[in-house]
Amino acid sequence: MAKPNYSYEKRQRELAKKKKKEEKARDKAERKSGPGQPGDGTESAGSEGPAESVTPAPPGQATP
Repeated sequence: MAKPNYSYEKRQRELAKKKKKEEKARDKAERKSGPGQPGDGTESAGSEGPAESVTPAPPGQATP
């Protein structure tokens, strides 16, 4: 029977920890950059403007 490779398992755990730590740091940096920044997918509660997105009508069509 083959013996377990503990160093491989340890390295995999270390890599998983490192990946999780990097993701956490990236998330923290995104939060620190401020809510409602373009492209981050969140909007601040006090944003101004219409609640619905308004798209212009194609040329030649009347708007109701």
